[in-house]
Amino acid sequence: QVQLVESGGGLVQAGDSLRLSCAASGRTFSRYAMGWFRQAPGKEREFVAAISWTSILTYYADSVKGRFTISRDNAKSTVYLQMNSLKPEDTAVYYCAADLSTQTLRSLSCEYRGQGTQVTVSS
Repeated sequence: QVQLVESGGGLVQAGDSLRLSCAASGRTFSRYAMGWFRQAPGKEREFVAAISWTSILTYYADSVKGRFTISRDNAKSTVYLQMNSLKPEDTAVYYCAADLSTQTLRSLSCEYRGQGTQVTVSS
């Protein structure tokens, strides 16, 4: 089992930045690819970003490319999502996800998922 706990969400204004964190515990964190999904009210879940266990490969949704950066610290069993130039359309619950495959994460599937953290961007 892998337990994932997100933190760092909040209410910000358009143009501001936030950094989300996801602390993992349980099985060997470093073996898992990690990712972030988001879901806004009334909308389908959306892939945001993913990172391989080596950090060599990263993937982003077109909607966040150039504004968001995913990173990880395997020594701390933590994955981060730095979000810059936030827009109102980024408002959603953000979920941390873990899977052995970045491709699985990109397809919005995962072996483990956190409870989510709310990000609200006001205009």
